[in-house]
Amino acid sequence: MGKQNTTVHEVAKRTGVSIATVSRVVRGVGQVSPETRQRVQEAIAELGYRPSRFGRALVERRHSALGIVFPGLAGPYYSEVIQGFEAEAVTARQSVLIFGTHLLEQSEDQVLDMASRVDGMAIMGGTLSNECVQTLIDQEVPIVLLARHPMPNVPTVRVENTQSTRDITLHLLTTHGYDPIYFIGNPTGSPDTTDRWEGFVAAHRQVGREPGALIRVGFQQADGVWAISQILEAGELPRAIVCANDEIALGVHAALTARGVRIPEQVALTGWDDIPMARLIAPALSTVCQPTRELGSQTAKLLLARIKGELDEPPDVVLPTEVIIRQSCGCTHEAATNGQRSF
Repeated sequence: MGKQNTTVHEVAKRTGVSIATVSRVVRGVGQVSPETRQRVQEAIAELGYRPSRFGRALVERRHSALGIVFPGLAGPYYSEVIQGFEAEAVTARQSVLIFGTHLLEQSEDQVLDMASRVDGMAIMGGTLSNECVQTLIDQEVPIVLLARHPMPNVPTVRVENTQSTRDITLHLLTTHGYDPIYFIGNPTGSPDTTDRWEGFVAAHRQVGREPGALIRVGFQQADGVWAISQILEAGELPRAIVCANDEIALGVHAALTARGVRIPEQVALTGWDDIPMARLIAPALSTVCQPTRELGSQTAKLLLARIKGELDEPPDVVLPTEVIIRQSCGCTHEAATNGQRSF
């Protein structure tokens, strides 16, 4: 009789193979050498391993559905990620179940329930605790982490955040000589923003300065408006502002403009994401471009491969990002359009 606490990871560890290889042996598919197959089967017998009810359902692919867990669905960033993810799912004849946690603790039980209704799940950012992710792993639910720091034996897809934020901050510090520079966005619960804040701090330390204030807000336009009201209440505007995303920057832009503060003459401004509106406002927003749709697409591809047991070594895929210089940072139109993008 199978032990309830024996997992596929223990079988893999005992035999010195990947969990994908164990999965192939259990399912009786794929290319596995006779010696390895025998070794895995002996370990399965010794440990009394039995696939969980989740694992059995996933092996049978009876759901034909992928799950994706987001903190929320507001804004162009999430819609682009979903479109990239869904395009791959549709090609593979899979439906997509989307769950927005809104970072509420009780949502973790609902996510665990959702896991029994999909063939695998993509988990974004800080939506779930590491403990909840580990529970899913122990229940043999194929998962891929999206825009999140890696965990052992779990595929991850994310973008480069730290270097590009360091570069755009150094541009403000060295090309333009701005000081102080504030950072608007909340690193808590957001791995992407944590890395961007670290890049912001690293740029200041590189030139021997202390970083300016961190204004902790959410990630929507209204949060950027609120941040400016708080800064003005304190009585002193920074010379430049680095925003954790473009939505915050658009709110900051609107709030400063409404109060007669000139951008970039009085306050320079940068964002992050390069959403379509970033190039349409005046002055156009200097920002960092990330391959948002590809982020979703790569996540779906890895998840489908994970479900099929095709990943021997779970990869950590880091997609490149690019600094985009426009006029909101203080550069002239000619400098911005002549390819001034990295430093």
